[in-house]
Formats: sequence, structure tokens, C-alpha cells
Amino acid sequence: MRKLRYIPVTLLLAVAMIVMSACAGAGGTGSPTASPASSAQAAGNGQATSGGEISFALATSPDTLDPHRSGLAVAVRVFRTIYDSLVVQLPDNTIKPWLATEWSISPDGKSYTFKLRKDVKFQDGTPFNAEAVKYSYDRILDPATKAANASALLKPYKSSEVIDEYTIKINLESPSVAFLGNLSQAMLGIVSPTAAKKYGDQFGKNPVGTGPFKFVKWDDNSEIKVERNPDYNWAPALVDNKGKAYLDAITFKIIPEEATRLGSVQSGQVTAAETVPPQNIVALKNDAKLQLLQVNTSGLPYTLFFNQSRAPWNDVKARQAVQSAIDVDSIVKTLYLGTYQRAWSPLTPTIFGYDASLENKIKPDLDKANRLFDELGWVKGTDGVREKDGKKLTLHYVDGSPNREKRNDIAAIIQQQLKKVGVSVEVEITKDVQSVIYTAQAYDLYGNSQVNSDPVALNSFYHTTAPNARPSLSHLSDPAIDKLLEQGVVEADEAKRKEIYKNVQNYIIDNAVIIPVYIFPYTVAVSKNVSGIKFDSLGYPLFNDASILKK
Repeated sequence: MRKLRYIPVTLLLAVAMIVMSACAGAGGTGSPTASPASSAQAAGNGQATSGGEISFALATSPDTLDPHRSGLAVAVRVFRTIYDSLVVQLPDNTIKPWLATEWSISPDGKSYTFKLRKDVKFQDGTPFNAEAVKYSYDRILDPATKAANASALLKPYKSSEVIDEYTIKINLESPSVAFLGNLSQAMLGIVSPTAAKKYGDQFGKNPVGTGPFKFVKWDDNSEIKVERNPDYNWAPALVDNKGKAYLDAITFKIIPEEATRLGSVQSGQVTAAETVPPQNIVALKNDAKLQLLQVNTSGLPYTLFFNQSRAPWNDVKARQAVQSAIDVDSIVKTLYLGTYQRAWSPLTPTIFGYDASLENKIKPDLDKANRLFDELGWVKGTDGVREKDGKKLTLHYVDGSPNREKRNDIAAIIQQQLKKVGVSVEVEITKDVQSVIYTAQAYDLYGNSQVNSDPVALNSFYHTTAPNARPSLSHLSDPAIDKLLEQGVVEADEAKRKEIYKNVQNYIIDNAVIIPVYIFPYTVAVSKNVSGIKFDSLGYPLFNDASILKK
């Protein structure tokens, strides 16, 4: 076994590329499209100073501040300030130390031994050590935790062994090229065992980690406040300031209404506001008081999933007919005014293995759509809606509320586009996505996206037995694809791994398993008197270097 101070991705069984990404998944996944490294570049002349508070307006409310239970990217934007990870992934795709100082990997790739920092403590005074790491990872797989994305990220974790107070050995069920990179994600952040045991199910409202800021309060549907952790002295290589944060505090304001959120940052009521809509970007760029930061997502783009457990969408011809009838280019250009990039694949362009040959492969073709439906025996009735065996051709399109990223508008446009080929689209907008989509699975088409670091994320959406222990959104079940996805987890040869994911992507598009729509650019408007807001390798804001400029 060989010890390394940091490990390049290619040496870790070809740990796949992780690049800048942003909100994609609930908001929501490389290189930024605008300068994300620091707001100082646009801040003009001024001198950074310690002290002061900023407010950051969120478009939606976090579900929880328990990193192991959260399923929302908006929650990560808050709790990334509270928790640290064992390692950090840099934009150049190397893994470097964070709470771990070094590590070694067994020859079979199934065991990782980490040496830990000895100068770290949790915000409640609990010592950070190997027992705390073991507790956090075991907690994720404990059914009582009801872990969300963290469970899929941590697998194939099997167990941990505490070698000594600051040495831990992590054992895997099987090798995984994505494992070490996944450990860098905030959803696998290390929690205080003392606090997690004390608060139980309420830990998400009383979070305690080792991060640069500590939790103060959460007023439901209003605001979340964190304050500087005065003991912090172990920041990752992503930031310049390794010690305590410059800011005294950050207040995350929950402001779902776009006009109110943008008006608040323009008027100076809040310091920053996220998810700037396309129609406001030009105006904000020309606002002398503001700077605009933007990072494209990496992972899985916003994608419409067919539910293949429901007829007629279990027939590839029916899906291909819809695929041919939808004009994605028109949708993206109309709604996003050139500020969003169209998606062509189940992966975004910045993630490892992306197949650029899929770009421009699928084009609108109403003649093909009509021909395919005719071949399937769906005949247009007098009302223009196709019928077969006395049944109307309907497609139940479900989307969530509120209208985040204009996704409800996508549904409305598709409803009109499919009407032209005789499909009656029933649009259901619901606040209870969990019940409709994941419990009842009562949808024919549903859109989702995910911020992620590796194409192994495809397993949760396209493998017959998805690792999250519930049916995948696509309900795809193909032994050949299952085999490819399983090979992609363990394949050490980078070229072979790329070929695996090229084959998977082409199958998914050729068989119209999905309709890829757009790549979400996480866009934040920030007052020009603030410097140093950066983003981590998944596009989440970092505030270690943030400060209020002194004129």
C-alpha cells in the first residue's frame, strides 16, 4: 500500500472527473461560464476587511440541514458552510486533503485507510476523530436515518474500522472509481456524533459540524442564520483563507418569488440573490451596484423521464414519436433567451465520459412522429386526439410547484407541441412530488436533474435495481445496460470507461428513454461591495474568503 499526500484522479482507479457544477437538482451539476472563482474580480477597488454580515437570498427552502437526509441542492448551499468533508476535489480533478491528511488504498481497491487531522473539533466541542467519521458513515446507511442522496453517494461502503484515534480504515463491498470523489461532497459531510444522538430526528434543525460557520437559527420559510466559527483553521485547498472566516455571519433569506428576490438585491435589502432568471440577466449585468456570478451545472441535466412502467410509453416507438415531436431548441431559446445551454445527453458536457457526438443528433420531425404513432395503431379522431381500442392517447406530465427555472412553462409548451401530433397532454402541477412521483409513480413524463461528480450517477436513474432502493424515474430495465453501468463503477482503464458511458448514453437517446432539455447555470447577483465568494467543485458557494470591501 502506498501513501499519498493527495491523489490525482487517474491514480485512484481512474476516479472520474468532477468539475464545476451548480444547482441542477433542486435547486439542482468544469469550467464556469462566467467568473465564479471570486467576486473580487468584479468588485472594483476596495480593501477586504474582517467583520460584518451578508444576506444571501435563496429561491426555495432547504428540506433539512442534516446533510445525510437532504435531497436538495438548495440545502447544500446552506450546510456546506456548516460541515467539512474528509477530502476535497479541485477543478483540475485532483483529490487533496481536508479533514484527512493522507490516505492509502489497498491493491484490490476495496479498502481506504485515512490519517486524520488532530487539531479539529466540532462546533459543540466534540473532538473530531476516527470514531466521528465511522459514526457519520455508519449513520448514513442506518435505515433509521432515512438518508437521501448521501446513501447512494456512499455506496459501496461496507464498514469502518477505527485503527487508532486518528486513523480509520474504510472497507467497500466492491471497488468504486467514484468513491473518493464522492467523499468530497457535502452530503457526506462529517456530523457531530454528540449532536446527532442528542437531537435525533431534529438534528436537521440543530446541525453541528466542523465547518467555517456554525448554526444559529432557522425561522421556517423565512431565514437561516449561521455565524463564524472562531476556532476554524483547516480550510481546504479550494480557498485562500485557511483560518476563520472574515464574515461575522451569513443570513440565508428564503424568497421564492423571483421579482421580490431580485428587487431585494437591487435595492440593497439583501447582499446576494441566487438563480437570476434569464430575462433579468442583461439588466443586472448593467447595474453598477451589482456583479453577476455564474457556474454551469455538471452531472445530470434537466431531463424529462418517460415512465416505462406505463403503456404506451413502454413501447420504444411511442417514446421516439414524442421525442421527434418535441422541439427542445425552441423551448430553450424561447424560455431562457440564450442564457441556458441545451442538453443532448443524460450527462452534462463537463462530466467524465460525455459523448459530444450526440449533439444535434435528434431534431424535430413531425412527419416521423405521425408515422410512428400510425404504425402503432393510434389514429387521429375528429377532435385531433389519437385513439386506439377506444382509448385516447394521453400523456400525464407532472411537474412541481413553484415554477422553478420555468419548468411549468416547459410543460405548457410541450402540451401545445404534442397536440400537433395528436397527443393529449394532461399537465399536473403539484406541491407533493414525493407522493405523486415516488410513492404512487403516477406520471408518464416527469423532469428532474442532479448535481453530481461522476457518471456513476446514471445508475440511480437507469439501472433496473437503482441503488436508492426505489424504482428509477425511467423504470428502464435492460440487462445489457445494467451490465454496462456495473462495469462503469469498477473499470480502471479511463479509455474503456469512457467507451462504456458512450454506449450507455447512445442507448438512452436512441431508445428515447428521456428527453434532455437544458443545463442549468447557477447564477448569483452580488453587491459589488462584497469580495471573495467562490464555488466548490460542484458549484456550491464558499464563503471562507468572502468579505465586505472597505472603500
